[in-house]
Amino acid sequence: MGRVPQDLKVKVPDPRLSIIDRRLRRVKRIIIIASGKGGVGKSLIATTISLLLARGGRKVGLLDLDFHGPSCHIILGAADAKPEEARGLVPPEVHGIKFMSMIYFIGDRPLPLRGDEASDAFVELLTITRWDQLDYLVVDVPPGIAEEVLDIIRLIKRAEFLIITTPSALAAKTVARLSQLLQELKVPVLGLVENMCLASEGMAQPVVGPEVKLLGRLPFDTRVEKALGNPDLLLKTNFARSLEPIVKKIAEPTLGARSVGHPVRSLGPGD
Repeated sequence: MGRVPQDLKVKVPDPRLSIIDRRLRRVKRIIIIASGKGGVGKSLIATTISLLLARGGRKVGLLDLDFHGPSCHIILGAADAKPEEARGLVPPEVHGIKFMSMIYFIGDRPLPLRGDEASDAFVELLTITRWDQLDYLVVDVPPGIAEEVLDIIRLIKRAEFLIITTPSALAAKTVARLSQLLQELKVPVLGLVENMCLASEGMAQPVVGPEVKLLGRLPFDTRVEKALGNPDLLLKTNFARSLEPIVKKIAEPTLGARSVGHPVRSLGPGD
């Protein structure tokens, strides 16, 4: 037999991918909170949606995968909460929510991940996290339409996307590209939420197009900043009260079915 070249690389399927499916099998619905750019209130909306669902009697998990700047723990006031090691990591319960975050691994240090490093971080956290039976798992993901979004689509099956933007021409353009990407990949999109609105008219819907339904607009609320870390106070803000009818729409069992339309396209190693 001939000698095997030393530089020959054989692509071996990652066994962790099948574990991720098992970790998430007890979750009924997975809602991804995404945005075309940062600074639109994505993490705040993800956390508040989780709180509202939990206060409504649902079993809810919140997963902060935004390694660029995890902040859901600040909004929840969950700085002292830690996951428990038990054949994996069991998320702590914070204000009625099962909560897991990248912050438990990176602390306050910057995490300059690129390419395969970012993918591996996603895979590792999804593999080791043990979720109980949940009605909803809300996932806060990095902003933009880079490789991180493709990884989320590839790794988290049954994901439904909720797109967040602001009434800004710049934000609307970026969210239009995100919307187009999700539609091309046949990913279920629940709809669009416009945040920090100062007037009744927004800008995002005409840019995104009629394919993505506008679920509602949220006001710019100066009381939100003082409510960070205090969920009881946060839920009393006009921001949270305006989010309630949007959460009710999301919770409708038929909304996801109407939005799906087509199966999610499988992403291969070259995508």
